[in-house]
Amino acid sequence: MDSKRRQLITGISLAGAGVFINACSAKQASSGSATNENTKNEAPKTGEEEGLEVTATEDLMREHGILRRALLVYQESVVKLRQDAASVPADALEKVANLFRVFGEDYHEKKLEETFIFPTVKKAPGAAASYVDVLLQQHTRGREITDYVLAVTKADRIASNSVEPLAKALESFVRMYEHHAALEDTVIFPAWKSATGQAELDDLGEKFEQIEQEQFGEDGYETALKRMEEIESSLGLSNLGMFTAPAPPK
Repeated sequence: MDSKRRQLITGISLAGAGVFINACSAKQASSGSATNENTKNEAPKTGEEEGLEVTATEDLMREHGILRRALLVYQESVVKLRQDAASVPADALEKVANLFRVFGEDYHEKKLEETFIFPTVKKAPGAAASYVDVLLQQHTRGREITDYVLAVTKADRIASNSVEPLAKALESFVRMYEHHAALEDTVIFPAWKSATGQAELDDLGEKFEQIEQEQFGEDGYETALKRMEEIESSLGLSNLGMFTAPAPPK
């Protein structure tokens, strides 16, 4: 396992990691020895499992989905920090910050957006080009905040004099990236797709997949998703229903 993938899954419980690794091994072993009978009895598969190609823009946006889930954890943690700082495990926030660093900043931002998307959009006609410099500045500020979060959460607990500064840092991080990701999804990525053309987009889809495998192995996205799910579960945030808005006043 290389260092990037090791960083990505750092913090997953040993039991969880063992189940995950064993499942992957079993899947690989069975692929070459499954009988025709087993193949016939398999349930129909959908989506990626059926071999449907993930396009370059879909790849970018589903990665945004994982990062938005990290933002949700930060947002909920701000509330808990201000209510009862002891209820927020430092190691859980450290895991989120590490995921955002390795999967978001070092991979999604540096390897994809800053290398392929932003340079193309910057040269393309239209309003999208005017956003690129601000987006780059926000990438830099985001890395500064991630550095701070990692520093504050490296101890067993969050020091009392760091609680409110950390809450404010997380709050500003979430606010910035909510707007940042929404702008990229609705303006930057469509402009990039338009300026690139379908043939090149197909090639870049394969290139993005290759970069992901070089960084994390064959299951980088799935590993990041699993880790995000484990973090959410550890903080009691895995039940979607708890976020359903209350009925409005009558």
